Amino acid sequence: MGDGPRATEARLLVGAVLITSAAGVLLGWSRSSELPPAALVTGIAMAAIATVAHLTVRVPAPDADPILLPIAFLLNGLGLVFVQRVDLATGSELAAAQAVWTAVSVGIFCALLLFLREVRVLARLQYTFGLLTIVLLLSPLIPGLTAGVINGAQLWIDVFGLRFQPGEIAKLTMVVFLAAYLERNRALLSVATQRIGPVLLPAPRHLAPLLVATGAALVIMAGLRDLGSALLFFGAFLAMLYVATGRLAYPVLGIFAFAIGATVAYQLFGHVRVRVSIWLDPWADVAGSSYQLVQSLFALATGGLTGTGLGFGRPQDVPFSATDAIFVVIGEELGLLGATAVLLLYLTIAMRGLKIAQTARDEFSTLLATGLTVLIAFQTFVIIGGLTRLVPLTGITLPFVSYGGSSLLSNYLLIALLLRISDESRAAVLGRSTHHGPGRPRA
Repeated sequence: MGDGPRATEARLLVGAVLITSAAGVLLGWSRSSELPPAALVTGIAMAAIATVAHLTVRVPAPDADPILLPIAFLLNGLGLVFVQRVDLATGSELAAAQAVWTAVSVGIFCALLLFLREVRVLARLQYTFGLLTIVLLLSPLIPGLTAGVINGAQLWIDVFGLRFQPGEIAKLTMVVFLAAYLERNRALLSVATQRIGPVLLPAPRHLAPLLVATGAALVIMAGLRDLGSALLFFGAFLAMLYVATGRLAYPVLGIFAFAIGATVAYQLFGHVRVRVSIWLDPWADVAGSSYQLVQSLFALATGGLTGTGLGFGRPQDVPFSATDAIFVVIGEELGLLGATAVLLLYLTIAMRGLKIAQTARDEFSTLLATGLTVLIAFQTFVIIGGLTRLVPLTGITLPFVSYGGSSLLSNYLLIALLLRISDESRAAVLGRSTHHGPGRPRA
């Protein structure tokens, strides 16, 4: 197999499958002393899916980063185990659906790598991706598609009985649009010609398309009460704008605009006021609006350093434990050590993503990798920060771990794009062609 990046990836994937399988067996043993057949089936299925993913990556992206896919797969596998843990505690049946979504997501991940041989192809369709973002965000409002208001937000569509959240894909399409637009207009956006008070800004005709598209997306998400995703969009937007122009004025103005937007949202939306009040004083209404956060804090405290043991916590006491609060289940049963290990996995994804951005062969790839990395890193920070009372709690998912097919699919697509960018940059360094494929020798 050699000592190249794909050999490293294969070894790490074996480790990820073994850890997932061991966790599944331990969960089964917490219920019975016999070897749980369900855990064995899950382990075999995950091994098969990992093999397909690895063999697929070897063909179109042999020089891609070897760390990202194993980490994503390990998080996905642990997520499956803990979703099953919630099923056992609550009587729900979410793990089977999550397993199906895992197979579908990895299949689409493989298809994207096989068909997208150069990431620059996406840059040629910048306005198409911008329009697609708006369409995806508005689709939950279309009669016949909408799944209605669920948990206070209208974010899902229903297609042939399958519920899907198009906003998860819209995050990726928006980042592609921003990367393409910023690459083409970087020089113009870097030169300030207009003064607004003490701040110098570029000509409005260069800045307007960017602000209109981003503003429209943010307004739509705010109207749909998806403020968590709006925050992710805004964070990625500011990071990419700063990387493209190198002007500190943009993030400073962005933070100022965020403060104004947060104030307006606080005044307009009752649920925002509730979230802030819960964050400031969760003990004021322990049995009511603060119940989820308080139970999360108690669960993390119960876990201590080493946890209660897999299968011996009480995830049924935490509302939405399979989606919003899956990290709490991990923290209670694996303790601070297990929760820290999960955080380190996300930190590694962020570090590898930023390294890919730094070594990308062109500016579009740099901006795209930066935006994608900020998305997954910021999403992780926002949800874990909310559960630990560092920031107000929002209803977004923990990437790869929380229950949710839409989120799982979008995150696998994100990893596929990072792998494609890393393969192109390393192939360029080695003087190889990225147009390799079955039956075609590499240059």
